[in-house]
Amino acid sequence: MKPRIALIAHDRKKDDIVKLAGEYAATLSQCALLATGTTGARIAAAHGLEVECMLSGPHGGDLQIGAQLAEGRVDRVIFLRDPMTPQPHEPDINALVRACDVHNVACATNISTARMILDVLALRLAQAA
Repeated sequence: MKPRIALIAHDRKKDDIVKLAGEYAATLSQCALLATGTTGARIAAAHGLEVECMLSGPHGGDLQIGAQLAEGRVDRVIFLRDPMTPQPHEPDINALVRACDVHNVACATNISTARMILDVLALRLAQAA
């Protein structure tokens, strides 16, 4: 079964997540990807990766991903947050990060931890091959 990874980024972090997805495109192509709307569309367009797009975050996309996570259908979350900009849907963001903690799902909220999660995933996929 393919690892299922959620990709989310605030507006000021969207360029970063698109770049990150390009760096790890070979690894991500072996995964089932889901993302909030704009983030997923940008990643798919830039790198040709298949991404299941939810609603945008402010319109409930974070909650949709959180629901799938609670049902055991998300293995890892890459959520590049912008801690310096207030978000109108902050309660949804907090609920998603909390759900990661409750369900013991790895959650990266910055580039450094995202790379660590993706590096380990790449190693595991290589060992399984």
